[in-house]
Amino acid sequence: MNTLSSNISSLDKSIVVLPFRNLSGDVSYEYFCDGITEEIISALSKINGLKVTARTSSFAFKGKPTDIRIIGNELGVTNAVEGSIRIANDRIRIMAQLTRTDTGFLLWSEKFDRKLVDVFELQDEISVLIADKIRENFGHIDIDESLTTVHTQNLKAYQWYLKGRYYQLTWSLSQIEKAIDYYQQSARIDTSYADPVVAIGWCYAILASWGHIDRVEGLLKANEYLDKGYELNTDSYMGHFAKATISFWGNWNFEDGYQELQECLRVNPFFGEANEALAELYTANGLFDEAIKETNKILKINPLSPNHYYTRGNIYFLQKDYKNAIQCFESSLRLDSSFDLSRHLKLACFLFQKDKEATMSYARAFLDDSFIIIVESIFDAINHKKTIQYDENLLSEDVNLMVHWDFYYLIYCRKTDEVLHRLERMVQNRIGQILNFQFDPFLEPIRTTETYKRLISEVFGNVELPIGNVDHYSKKEKQSGFSNEEVKLLELKVSKYLDDNQAFLNPDLSLRSMAATIELHPNKLSKFINDYLQTNFSELINSKRLEHFKKIAVDPKNKHLTLLGLAYDSGFNSKTVFNTYFKKVIGMTPKQWMKN
Repeated sequence: MNTLSSNISSLDKSIVVLPFRNLSGDVSYEYFCDGITEEIISALSKINGLKVTARTSSFAFKGKPTDIRIIGNELGVTNAVEGSIRIANDRIRIMAQLTRTDTGFLLWSEKFDRKLVDVFELQDEISVLIADKIRENFGHIDIDESLTTVHTQNLKAYQWYLKGRYYQLTWSLSQIEKAIDYYQQSARIDTSYADPVVAIGWCYAILASWGHIDRVEGLLKANEYLDKGYELNTDSYMGHFAKATISFWGNWNFEDGYQELQECLRVNPFFGEANEALAELYTANGLFDEAIKETNKILKINPLSPNHYYTRGNIYFLQKDYKNAIQCFESSLRLDSSFDLSRHLKLACFLFQKDKEATMSYARAFLDDSFIIIVESIFDAINHKKTIQYDENLLSEDVNLMVHWDFYYLIYCRKTDEVLHRLERMVQNRIGQILNFQFDPFLEPIRTTETYKRLISEVFGNVELPIGNVDHYSKKEKQSGFSNEEVKLLELKVSKYLDDNQAFLNPDLSLRSMAATIELHPNKLSKFINDYLQTNFSELINSKRLEHFKKIAVDPKNKHLTLLGLAYDSGFNSKTVFNTYFKKVIGMTPKQWMKN
């Protein structure tokens, strides 16, 4: 069988789903558009072999009219999905299109006009169609018959859930409180819907772990909601993630947190927040190489997350590699100039690099006067061995959520008893901000004290993590299992369908429709075309169309027809597709070829 060989291994099966635009004329539907976008991202992320940009990096382009080729280059993806949503009364209209980011070439577009209650099926239909077009143009991937998983059929409950998700993903503690109200509305409407119940548990876990609400009461509420959520859905990856949050951040129980994160990634291997939590867990225990590996994974699919760069920078900071740490914090701040975690630790790096001018200049950019004095005092104590004159008026009643500068100030004022008492209290209360006290460079003066040694032993002494045994990203690809007889039979079926019946002349021919006609599963047909014909579906069909065009173009009886008309008669359904493919294969335009 004659086929067009193509270097399909060099084509990157990767995609970003950009936020769908809200064309409803009502800003209250913004959450709904974001929710549908996120569902499609989540659905495509389930496909092994397809690199899907995570939500944070995708939403970095929301509302920005950026050239699709620039987006592709910045994210390192070859395809982009764009779309819009219009909701009116009880109907929803979605327009979606798939574009190559290297050429700006439109691969597929379609409009969907449905009843709003059909939105669950519509999300799945769009996700599968997108995956199909990726497979047809870039090579084999296995695609399930259904990709989305919505655990309710109640539209109102789903809408309230999406509202809660919208506020939760702001990562603002006050907005997370607001998210709880929406999740509770969702759970009341559909009492069998696990997702909002689990989300409430996660919200309480975060609020309690970071001191926004009473820790003991907050963690009790978190566990109460998570237990209820597990009764509704025992295999919820968000449930495992929330349990991990309670174990790791809430209780500093590293082994249980590790196991829950592994369960979370077993269910959803591409949930980057779980990988980030793993990196933080490894960091707290001094497993810096493992932590860096996790940040490598998440930055591949989420390269525009300021928090991921902060997490990586913190790993370097705790190893006293201040140069690399600063580079990471600056990458974080380029993405979000007000990202406080990165601002504070970048300042700390300047301090330990003994650059007073850079330290103080940067401190004045975002700290108030009392903290500026504290930073300067600490700098002089560390780098010039100056004795600090203690001033209790500099200490703030407010908890500094980013870096405890006033705590460090006490250390370098040699208030050792007060420092150790405060450290012990923070450790007992499991304050998330001092989780990494084992490696914090600022704590150097108290490392030889018995209290410090005891706290290290109590928190980290018996921790055993079975690292290096799990790689959720590297699933083994299913073997095709074609026998020699099957290969011969499939070659015969494909040849008869395309050569004898000339099915390629149908401009709407798809891999799925071809698979249905020859009675073969689409995954199996795709695998056969990829492995045995050494091409992809699009190349295979277009090569047939091109050969047909060349035959009819030189036939004298067709001289009255235009080249574009002949191209359409050959099965091409686009002037751009025809001209682009012709020049790629033949090396000249159709007009030049005809002249020759």
